Amino acid sequence: MKVAHRPEELDTAERAVAIGSFDGVHLGHRRVLEAARSAGMLSAVVTFWPHPRLVLGNRVELLTTLERRLELLEEAGVDEALVVDFTPELARLEPRDFGESLLRKIGATVIAVGESFRFGRGASGDAALLERFGFEVRVIPTLDGVSSTTIRALLREGNVVEAAHLLGRPAEIEGTVVLGDQRGGTLGYPTANVATPPNLLVPANGIYAGAALGHRAAISIGVNPHYGGDEQRIEPYLLDFDGDLYGQRLIVGLWERLRDERAFANEDELVAQIARDVERARTAVKPG
Repeated sequence: MKVAHRPEELDTAERAVAIGSFDGVHLGHRRVLEAARSAGMLSAVVTFWPHPRLVLGNRVELLTTLERRLELLEEAGVDEALVVDFTPELARLEPRDFGESLLRKIGATVIAVGESFRFGRGASGDAALLERFGFEVRVIPTLDGVSSTTIRALLREGNVVEAAHLLGRPAEIEGTVVLGDQRGGTLGYPTANVATPPNLLVPANGIYAGAALGHRAAISIGVNPHYGGDEQRIEPYLLDFDGDLYGQRLIVGLWERLRDERAFANEDELVAQIARDVERARTAVKPG
């Protein structure tokens, strides 16, 4: 998939364009993408970074980084992606200016959007207005119960199984492996300490089963109450893995929430519980 950051970086061609933030690239988003892909011409996505709600001063916990979003869009079979720098100036564009300076400029002929899509100053533009501008517009009805907002709520509760059903894939945590306390190695279960980017949603604290780098994993999200911690950490233990992950980007899939985190009477009890968590991670079923 070709990724551009300015319209001029795309070759002149007629395009079927899907527009949206596509945070999480969930099942509802994929229906919009498929509507563009099925138009019989070059398919492209116009997406925005940073997330518009952040630029407009609202809080939003993102389901995916931009890098991961682009990977998922490519997996969905889209030919091209135009990442538009969302700025206050862009938010103030009149709908017609948005259509002409961006969509018309990249050769958009067919436009696919979700039924709640709005654009332009004060969110005053909608699908009907795009049609009046001369575009062929395909409006995709909202998939019942599927939205980024709903998925965020499920993850805040730790309900990764139901979130996966809406995403069409396991929920994920993404970040860079940094130096931690290195306590897991002394217990026989060396973990990676994953630092996530700002504004990325971290699911509810607890112990999870999942996978990373093709290995099953037991994942701790929380403050290590056994050791009196107060800083949230994400620490996956990759089963049957031997290697150095420091400095690497790591995507951790979350398959099942196993239990709450808690303190133990002594380290022997802690190690015994970790062993049980690891065995459950070996038999966990990947949702999706």
